[in-house]
Amino acid sequence: MFVVSNTYESVKSYFIDRLTKQFSDREIAFFVKESIKKRLKISDSELMLQKEIRFSESDLLFFRSVVKRLQNSEPFQYILGETFFYELLIRCDQRALIPRPETEELVDWIIHSVDKIQKFNILDVCTGSGCIALALKSTLKSCTISATDISLDAIALAKKNAMLLGLDVSFMQDNVLVSDSDIFETNSFDIIVSNPPYIPLKDKDDMDKNVLDFEPHLALFVSDEAPLVFYKAIADKAQILLKSNGLLFFELHENYAMETKKMVESIGFDEVEIKIDLQGKNRMLKAKKK
Repeated sequence: MFVVSNTYESVKSYFIDRLTKQFSDREIAFFVKESIKKRLKISDSELMLQKEIRFSESDLLFFRSVVKRLQNSEPFQYILGETFFYELLIRCDQRALIPRPETEELVDWIIHSVDKIQKFNILDVCTGSGCIALALKSTLKSCTISATDISLDAIALAKKNAMLLGLDVSFMQDNVLVSDSDIFETNSFDIIVSNPPYIPLKDKDDMDKNVLDFEPHLALFVSDEAPLVFYKAIADKAQILLKSNGLLFFELHENYAMETKKMVESIGFDEVEIKIDLQGKNRMLKAKKK
């Protein structure tokens, strides 16, 4: 037996013993709690009430698998197969990037920039797991929301999330870098938002193993020679697809925020604003179509 007993304390000690070299005490405590909740399908409050939990052999094997995958640097969100984003439980796996807190800030900025009772048409480009589109729909219930991605695998994951959450979002495949794509009508959207690939390939060596080895490179990287390639393509299309005074929102690479701002202005957008995230980084952009 790889644990001393089938008790909570024994499982906790097993996590600590195997993971203390890689993770902080706080992270390990989180892994233990969330793994147990996931396995037993219980809430925080239910876990607190079960002081003398006894785990089955299959439970213990599940925990051992979690620990081994963590030791291999696999993201915990992929191990559990889910994560919370803007109070929604989003299913996630290697078909799409893990939803991140800074993207929640982008969603929040959009929601606080509009009248929540108006019926806007919104487009989310490079949707991945669908987290942005679904979070917007969960709050802006009267809006019509569409979302695109080049990856059919990502679209399948996004559609599953929409189904499980009971949210009506239209997901479809599209390559934003193909300039003659015309799946939407001209001047048909009030808001376009995107968190596109923006990490130059030269930054690979500085990235954590859990990102580099597991998250989809298609959704992460751009060439060193053209770091704004997606921003430029999306901004060009936004000039066609947005209504007059429509809004464009981007999540940004902090090192290219000012370059992106200048590019968007050069295309013809007005009132371009950069917003700093909670970590003090230039993380978001908002612009208005003239």
